[in-house]
Amino acid sequence: MHLPVLLEESLEYLKVEPGKTYLDATAGGGGHLSVIAKGAGESSTVIGLDRDVHVIDQLKIRQGLGDLSSNIRLFHSNFSDIKGVLEENGIGTISGGILADLGVSSMQIDNAERGFSFQQDGPLDMRMDTTSSLSAHTIVNEFSEKEIADIIFNYGEDRHARAIAKAILRNRPIDSTAQLASIVTKSLGRFQGKNSKYNKNPATRTFQAIRMAVNEELLSLEKFLEEATSCLEPGARLVVITFHSLEDRMVKQFFRTKSLQCICPPRHPVCTCNTRRALQILTKKPIVASSQEIDFNSRARSAKLRAAEKLDDSNQLDHP
Repeated sequence: MHLPVLLEESLEYLKVEPGKTYLDATAGGGGHLSVIAKGAGESSTVIGLDRDVHVIDQLKIRQGLGDLSSNIRLFHSNFSDIKGVLEENGIGTISGGILADLGVSSMQIDNAERGFSFQQDGPLDMRMDTTSSLSAHTIVNEFSEKEIADIIFNYGEDRHARAIAKAILRNRPIDSTAQLASIVTKSLGRFQGKNSKYNKNPATRTFQAIRMAVNEELLSLEKFLEEATSCLEPGARLVVITFHSLEDRMVKQFFRTKSLQCICPPRHPVCTCNTRRALQILTKKPIVASSQEIDFNSRARSAKLRAAEKLDDSNQLDHP
């Protein structure tokens, strides 16, 4: 069963109201999407996007059966392309808000055939969009040792990335998630001790890193943040839920930059950047799940929510 994380907090910061347009950029199992649509009412338009065509097909079936509101419009698209989706479908700007939940959905994780998890043996895939060409199998079996090590170090933040990459190359070909997990675990055997930071399965960071590379998650997030901000009407809100420190850092820095009136160097005597504040930050610190939610849904443990509101010209200050 798909359990939406930080659901009440998402609704609070989106400030869902009747008659406005909302967009769930990562519809997934429809948990956030259905509640937003219910709160906004039939007078609103609620758009659901997902890069996984299987997810969109399932949501359309549920909508046809009456399980999802008729005011929901569903599209198969990477969330980084929201501007194009809106333009192509004559929707225009978003008056209410945009939500992005960056976590991998339970349906993807729990389906062994998708290859996202080592909890069940399956093929090395990890593609959120099964129509794309790059898969985990390609990275693991065709990329160079340096390329694999860089992926594990940069996206998995694992300081033993080089040792893992060497082990992967020694054991090629690698065809299954269980095989890869076993290779990673054995390669890290000498690093695992009483004081080891590997309090989770040693393969967790490697799987996370390869998944992020397969789906170009950071590049997509960077583009999404820019496009989402440009699509919002003044007063509309952008809410982002992350599960990874790199993602959270990117969202935090983006919000901070977009909330500044001037981005000239500190010692610059006169402002020449002509920057206009685009966002007002609503969350000084990230919102995290309560202990009660974590007890009910352990996948909420690493979730962090940040929110910002689009400003209009009347909220701008004169440049220094």
